[in-house]
Amino acid sequence: MRTAVIGYPRVGTFRELKFATEKYFRKEISADTLKNTAKGIRKNQWLHQKKSGLDFIPSNDFSFYDNLLDAAVLFNIVPKRYSLLGLSTIDTYFAMARGYQGEAGDVKALEMKKWFNTNYHYMTPEIDDENELTLVGTKPFDEYEEAKGIGINTKPVVIGAFTLLKLLRYVGNKTAEDYIGAVIKAYSELLSKFNGLEAEWVQFDEPYLVYDLTKEDVKLFEKLYNGILSAKDDVKVLLQTYFGDIRDCYSSVISLNFDGIGLDFVEGKETLDLVEKQGFPSDKALFAGIINGKNIWKNNYKKTLTILDTLKEKGVNTIISTSCSLLHVPYALKNETKIPEKYAKYFAFAEEKLEELAELKMLSECDYSKAEVFLANTVLLGNRPDCNDKAVQDRVRKIRNSDFIRLPEFSARRKIQKEEFQLPVFPTTTIGSFPQTTDVKANRAAFRNGNIDEEQYIEFNRKKIAECIAMQEEIGLDVLVHGEFERNDMVEYFGEQLNGFLFTEKAWVQSYGTRCVKPPVIWGDISRSKPMTVAWSVYAQSLTDKPMKGMLTDPVTILNWSFPREDISLKESAYQIALAIRDEVLDLEANGIRVIQVDEAALREKLPLRKSDWHNEYLNWAIPAFRLVHSGVKAKTQIHTHMCYSEFTDIIKAIDDMDADVITFEASRSNLLILDSLKENNFKTEVGPGVYDIHSPRVPSVKEIKSALHKMLERITPEKLWVNPDCGLKTRGVVETTASLINLVEAAKELRNENS
Repeated sequence: MRTAVIGYPRVGTFRELKFATEKYFRKEISADTLKNTAKGIRKNQWLHQKKSGLDFIPSNDFSFYDNLLDAAVLFNIVPKRYSLLGLSTIDTYFAMARGYQGEAGDVKALEMKKWFNTNYHYMTPEIDDENELTLVGTKPFDEYEEAKGIGINTKPVVIGAFTLLKLLRYVGNKTAEDYIGAVIKAYSELLSKFNGLEAEWVQFDEPYLVYDLTKEDVKLFEKLYNGILSAKDDVKVLLQTYFGDIRDCYSSVISLNFDGIGLDFVEGKETLDLVEKQGFPSDKALFAGIINGKNIWKNNYKKTLTILDTLKEKGVNTIISTSCSLLHVPYALKNETKIPEKYAKYFAFAEEKLEELAELKMLSECDYSKAEVFLANTVLLGNRPDCNDKAVQDRVRKIRNSDFIRLPEFSARRKIQKEEFQLPVFPTTTIGSFPQTTDVKANRAAFRNGNIDEEQYIEFNRKKIAECIAMQEEIGLDVLVHGEFERNDMVEYFGEQLNGFLFTEKAWVQSYGTRCVKPPVIWGDISRSKPMTVAWSVYAQSLTDKPMKGMLTDPVTILNWSFPREDISLKESAYQIALAIRDEVLDLEANGIRVIQVDEAALREKLPLRKSDWHNEYLNWAIPAFRLVHSGVKAKTQIHTHMCYSEFTDIIKAIDDMDADVITFEASRSNLLILDSLKENNFKTEVGPGVYDIHSPRVPSVKEIKSALHKMLERITPEKLWVNPDCGLKTRGVVETTASLINLVEAAKELRNENS
């Protein structure tokens, strides 16, 4: 058997690409310097993969920001508002990703969404009727030749035609059907060019195939590839799927002229059954995704080799692969020096997964039942220390149905809260965090490294909190936040104070663009031993008469933005975390915090891609987990929640069932499309759709914010509408943040005057 990976992390082992790109944004380095940094990262990664013995090494899996954005540029899907700026190619690319505000013009960024069921965000390409879809870029060919120049014949990776058409945002009258001919021609030309470069394989990523597909979807897929594959000549084409199984189109896929088909055996519940019941063509290679590309636990060799044995018995030409790109896991365990060996030996990051592929390749070619590597793996996975806490497990078992219900019901609470807070119409607030400036990060690092004591650390943060509150009061915001200067990350911060978590030093994973996170590892049962946020919130509230939000992260987001356990259910983990956060909510309330925000940023992230599985497998415990957190508070305590970049329209009723009092969410990049769904579903919760995009450095004008608010008022009654940015402000600069919030408050004031 041979081995492959679908894709590899790309920000650099120590986030070299992130730092270089941000320097370029600040005009501290040239475009050539940035490109050379990227070239060095690619070279090192290709050489490492080759050294590991990997047979199929990907190229063009690298990106400065996002692979789908790369595909848009490759195929000339660049809206005129960006091309008319007259910027360089790379600056036009970044304008699409981040927006642009300068001498050349003022444009917003493209819409950003979650990439299927991951915490990675992609840019949504936008196409209008005048846009000619054609092959114009050279990136895949350049990077293939670049790898070839160091002696590595790679497998170029390109977003597939079907997934591209399904994820495009059509802003004119044309639909996907109108672009079939152009897409076939563009992808055919791409294959022809790779033929000319003597590439052996080209990988087309088609993750959209794992969704529920209609007959029309399958026909579109077939029409596209019947046309594209006729141009492949000598180059072999791999159709790569991931994040689930392809039950709706398996027969079509295996009947088409692909040379290889990549299937997910980790998240694909029916993948093995499909192969066993419908067979697999003898003239094709099966790239079997059996190494989990989304979690960091060591592979269970016994389970994996059983699958490989089944495929071997069926006579399937199998290549051992990852279930998805390794983009979703950290680089290397060798960079971690503080995780005790008794825990670390259970983990496999990207480099360790390459080692696992090599070991599985070796084991598949021998009587593995007696192999030392196999026996050691079996013993290791049969014994995990420090996982179980009987008190936590008993508490979960004792949860009653009444623990999920908050009383009195929503309308009664709303009247009480209106009287309690006396807020103006269109109340203004922010989502929570304020800019994490260099001095804030330096203070945290100094405390972590022992260069300052706890008293100095706290005193610095108190000073920042006081400055933040004074700024908010001067600007005129109605409901304030303390700024979260003590927090490194909205999940990591809580995990560090909860029992059952492990933490890394350098295990960074790309979330979007230059934004990287270090997901905690859920090792064992979760519990809270002491208050986590109360002291900061109480201090902040003491500095102002305005309501101060206590800021927490919801259990489902903590779970989804961590590397979860695989030995218990996600539901069990979520309920354990919910009980811990519930304790914190009640402590905040007992200490005089009247507004408590429980961020549910990642609710949709683990939502099954197939709608038939939504309630049975996810929403039936994810929504109750949120209700469990806040059901014990008094009627006059106002519960807020926030949701980040995702698509909410089809789960609006479930969101309303969370029974929060106020919900804020991203809306600025999606042109407020969610508002129609709110109106159609008679959404009861008060809402704050984001009025400007915080992932862009541009400052929105008062006129722009008012325009957004007027659109909102067409679907939302004035007494239910809040005014806020679309997410936290930690990644932004102080100057742009202040200017944006001043405009936000002024827009709300002008709107109040219009509605008085």
